[in-house]
Amino acid sequence: MKSLVVYDSLYGNTEKIAQIIGDTIGTHGEVKVVRIGTVKPEQLAGNQLLVVGSPTQQFRPTVAMKSFLNNLPKNALKGIKVAAFDTRLTMSEIEKSPPLPFFVRIYVYAAARLANQLRKKGGELVVPAEGFYVEGMKGPLVEGELERAEKWGQGLFA
Repeated sequence: MKSLVVYDSLYGNTEKIAQIIGDTIGTHGEVKVVRIGTVKPEQLAGNQLLVVGSPTQQFRPTVAMKSFLNNLPKNALKGIKVAAFDTRLTMSEIEKSPPLPFFVRIYVYAAARLANQLRKKGGELVVPAEGFYVEGMKGPLVEGELERAEKWGQGLFA
């Protein structure tokens, strides 16, 4: 199976998750893991699986990731299996700022928005969107998240 993992990362945490997912996917076939600034729409051709990931910034994916997906033609992902993930603060961090839990319930996280965009472009979502936790704005990743990312990557083929 030919696969593509496209990610954006601000502090390196989302990149680490993307690499683990890519390594896991690589046990099932050919995979490329590319940062959003270097990916071109034509790289989607021939892939059976597309995974996208972004840090959650103001309840959304990064501007670069959002722009990439918005610029894909309608049905560009038809016939491609898709999955989305994000990195995000833990709920205990969110609860330290009283209005944030309220906004999280309304606006959700980047992964849900990414999954919706992928479906709108014709992709077939193979697993629910997933979030991986970081400690504070810059990280590091919470202990155990790399292992959880590996397990989530394995679930893409269940």
